[in-house]
Amino acid sequence: MKQDECEHLLTSHGVKPTSNRIVVLRALATSARPLTLLELENRILTIDKSGVFRALTLFRDHHLVHTIDDGSGAMRYELCHSHSQQEDDDLHVHFFCERCQRTFCLDGVAVPQVTVPPGFTVRSANYIVKGFCPDCD
Repeated sequence: MKQDECEHLLTSHGVKPTSNRIVVLRALATSARPLTLLELENRILTIDKSGVFRALTLFRDHHLVHTIDDGSGAMRYELCHSHSQQEDDDLHVHFFCERCQRTFCLDGVAVPQVTVPPGFTVRSANYIVKGFCPDCD
C-alpha cells in the first residue's frame, strides 16, 4: 500500500496519518491473515509495543480494524474494508485452525443475521469456525 493510499484510508476514517500509524497500517495491509499484537511487534521493529497497541486501539475505535477473539488467548487484528467510520460494514466469518493456531479470513462469507430479544443492543459479532486448515488437514 502506497503512502498516499495509507494517508487517504486513515483520513477517510477520521484518523490523523502519522508515520507510526502508516507503518502499522502497512503491516496489516500486507498480511494475508489476522495478526496478534506480538506478531505485529515482530514485523514492526521500529515502533515499541505501546505505540503499536495505541495505533490498533485508535484504528478499532474508527472501524479501520477488526478485532477477533478466536479462543487462542490472543486478540487478533485485521484491516477492515469498511467504508464508514461510524460502523463496521465488513463483518465476515473467520476460521481458526486448531492445529497450527492460525486464523484466516473467510471474505465473502457473511456473519449470519442474529435476532435478539427486545431490549438487547448488538454492538458487534464474532463468528469463528474451528477445524483444520488445508495445510494441516
